[in-house]
Order: sequence, then C-alpha cells, then structure tokens
Amino acid sequence: MRNLDEQSITQAVLNQNASAEDCRLREIMTSLVQHLHAFARETKLTEAEWEKGIEFLTAVGQICSPTRQEFILLSDTLGLSTLIIAQNHKKPAGCTEATVFGPFYVSNAPHFELGADISRGLKGTPWFVSGRVLDIDGNPIPNAILEVWQADDSGFYDVQKEGLKEYQGRAVLHADSDGSYHFKTIVPECYPIPHDGPVGKMLQALNRHPWRPAHLHFMITAPGYERLVTHVFREGGEYLDSDAVFGVRSSLIAEWVRHEPGIDPDGNLSDMPYYTLEFDFVLSREAR
Repeated sequence: MRNLDEQSITQAVLNQNASAEDCRLREIMTSLVQHLHAFARETKLTEAEWEKGIEFLTAVGQICSPTRQEFILLSDTLGLSTLIIAQNHKKPAGCTEATVFGPFYVSNAPHFELGADISRGLKGTPWFVSGRVLDIDGNPIPNAILEVWQADDSGFYDVQKEGLKEYQGRAVLHADSDGSYHFKTIVPECYPIPHDGPVGKMLQALNRHPWRPAHLHFMITAPGYERLVTHVFREGGEYLDSDAVFGVRSSLIAEWVRHEPGIDPDGNLSDMPYYTLEFDFVLSREAR
C-alpha cells in the first residue's frame, strides 16, 4: 500500500475493508468510500474545504443534547430522511403515507385516556382531534397505540423550553375497540426548526428558510401492522410547498375546521372559537 495516489487510494481502502465479516457493513462501507472519493474528485475538493467540512460536522455533534438532535436536523434538511423513508415505506395504495420523524419525539410521554386534554395547560385555541385507525380493507384496528406530539401556538415544543417540569402537548393514547380515538389540545402553529446552530448557518448560506408548516405528529403501532410515523398538516397553511425538511405529502393535508363559540364536541360551552380535525389512519400489514 505504499506510494498511493489519487487514483489508487480508493481501491486500497476497499481492499482493507474487504475482510469485514458483516456482509451488509462491507457493502455499505464499500459504497460509501466509492461515493465519497468520487465526490472529492468531482468537486476537486480543497484541503481548506475539507477542513471546513470536518469543522461543520464537529459542530453538529457538539450541539447535540438529550433534547436536541442536530444530526436529525441535518439529515432532514438535506432531504436524506425523506429519501430513506420513501424507499423503506412503500405501501399499498390507500395506506397513510409516512413522513419524517423529526428531532422532538420523546420515548416516555405521559399516558392519557381517550378524550383527555393533552395540552396540559398550553395556551392557545382549543382543538378537538378525532378519527379512526383502520386496515387497508376499512376494518377497525382495535387498541392501536397512538403517540402524539406537537408544537405550541408560538411554534415551540415542550422540550425546547427551559425549566420544563412536565411534558405538554404530547401523549400516548390507546384507540378503543372500534379503532376510534379522540383528544383535546391546542392548535399548533408553523415554526422554524432550530437554526441557531450549524444547520441553521448552512441554511442561511444556501439562502434557505428554516420554516415548517403547522402540523401534528403521530406514531401509530399495532400488532401485525407496520409502524406508522407521520404528520397531519393544515390545509391552506404557510410553507406547505417549501417545508425546510421536505416532509409534506398531499394526502396528509387536512382541513382544520374553525367553529364559532358555542357547544364544543365535549358538550361544554366554549366562549371562544375552537377547531376540529377528523383524520383516519390506514395502516399497512407487516410483511411476512
């Protein structure tokens, strides 16, 4: 391996990696090395640019924390997350489409009974969300688990706030025996992804905005069905055609219906306008 040059270095690296016992790892690393080396040759990458790239990735890692995942933001804003989701979640026609997971999910969200107010005191316009979890034939999927999370009416998630004492705007719910679910919360607003770090600087350098359209996150699981990670977006909302993380699907856009003050879906008198959303989710069966 002596006297390697810009043409021979690639094969030398591949030869060194060829003894990996994990076949899939060997396949991935072979392709990665080939594409990285081809990228450097194609762009005639300079040492200064290479160093800048390393500085950027170092900064991405350094800003990560238990409540902030900058590498997910980087993957999302480069469209890589959407690409991987699209090629790994090809579903039968009629199934609800998957979209990006995002960096604000937590695994220990509080459990609520159906109909509960999951906002836990968030200020905003009341919102009543309901629907069913179904299979491709329209049959209900009983007791499906729905994990829900959202931004508040200022565009912030609970985990972005200092001094957080309890989670707000996120919940774990169980659909009932006919696949129905319903809960109360507040209407979320569009928001910018965190752009005070290296990913934000990248977007600024590329003359791109950091905004996401208003949406509600869902992760739905049930035995025998493929896990669904998706959003429901607001019809007519801003940034639907320029989502910073490329997550919008037409099938996931729904009308968030505004109602004047009056009797709300819970049977209570509301002295302020409120919104409703009805949205059914169709799960794809697990491959056998």
